[in-house]
Amino acid sequence: MRKTTRRTPVTVLTYLVVGIAAVLFLAPFYFMLRAALMTGTQVTDSNWHWLPDPFTLQGFTDLFDDPSVPMAGALGNSFVIAIVTAPVSTLLGSMAGYALARISVPGRGVVMSFIVVTLMIPTSATFVPTFVLVSAMGGVDTLWGVIVPGLFNAFSVLLFRNFYLKFPQEIEEAGRLDGLGHLGVYWRLALPNSGALLASLGTLSFIESWNAFLWPLVIGQDPESWTAQIALSTFLTSQSINLPALFAGAVVTILPLVAVFLFAQRYIVQGIAATGMKD
Repeated sequence: MRKTTRRTPVTVLTYLVVGIAAVLFLAPFYFMLRAALMTGTQVTDSNWHWLPDPFTLQGFTDLFDDPSVPMAGALGNSFVIAIVTAPVSTLLGSMAGYALARISVPGRGVVMSFIVVTLMIPTSATFVPTFVLVSAMGGVDTLWGVIVPGLFNAFSVLLFRNFYLKFPQEIEEAGRLDGLGHLGVYWRLALPNSGALLASLGTLSFIESWNAFLWPLVIGQDPESWTAQIALSTFLTSQSINLPALFAGAVVTILPLVAVFLFAQRYIVQGIAATGMKD
């Protein structure tokens, strides 16, 4: 009873802090949805309105009816880019990480050093040479021009290498006794046992690809190749600002990320923690 009594104030304080933090984190979503369901006059009204009055879907209608902004096509482009980039970049990172961790070849340490160095280079510093290369290959105004430069992720390689360095060697030795080579051990043993890390990095890659703005803006000069983030930015210009449509677009573009994160949040924690597992 004494222990329960002592813990009660701590428990109440914990729930109070968590509740306040939850309200602070959810507040932007409330303001965003509230503004999306209002008229432009209500959004800019000096008098505060907790709820839309009147309730209207005009913002969502303007979002998809604007002939100069192909929002539906932009959402489709973002989905294609994210759904291709996430699994492919994660698989490539896994293969490179396993090779650097388990295959003894001359210069392996040098290659790993170069990969780590790339993490220190700002992304904006590589835009010009990457654009010149992609442009010379005909990748401007194409989805593959947006996808291909993001397929290799040095951060994923580093995490997978750390994971496979701690991977039990007994499992690999058992596979080699069954006649498996490096590829067989990786594909049949190492890869299936790295599911949590695959899911977590795949989720992070999906979110990063979906939210990408600067590189798709540089490559996608034609409106038909715009992503959702670029299309959304067109509702905020120096000439006019359609606030309800802007907030409606924010609601629409954030829903896939919320769904993916809610589904994979436990895998993200497990995957990052798995990189430090012990033998």
